Amino acid sequence: MKRIISAVAIVAMSFSLAACQMNKQTVGAGVGGVAGGVLGSNVGGGSGRTAAIIGGTLLGAMIGGHIGGEMDELDRRRARDALENSPTGHQTSWRNPDSGAQYNVTPTRTYESSTGPCREYEMDVYIDGQRDVVKGTACRNARGEWINQ
Repeated sequence: MKRIISAVAIVAMSFSLAACQMNKQTVGAGVGGVAGGVLGSNVGGGSGRTAAIIGGTLLGAMIGGHIGGEMDELDRRRARDALENSPTGHQTSWRNPDSGAQYNVTPTRTYESSTGPCREYEMDVYIDGQRDVVKGTACRNARGEWINQ
């Protein structure tokens, strides 16, 4: 099963600036589990679909918890800065000196929505030698925060 859906959920959680007192690994596991369950629900039918939901939920929670545990405030700030300041098609890269994780964020499309500016993006995340590809859309809300859609 691809890790992309869980990673998208973690990035969605990371771009959101809503105050949450839970640790980032716990939140990542929860969001990843939900995303994995949603992905699993779109696979197969009958008892195979139930197994896919369970498997997707468990795998999403494990992967989401790992990525959520690795992405710290510096990484979230740099990702927001890339959405705010990088031209479409321009890659912004950094390596977290504490975790060793590497991130490459590329806005791929910019457009206006009814709520404000939105940017589609692609993010390559390298954690412990494993690559995850995250694709998503974030829109700036009235407070100027980039929130994943």
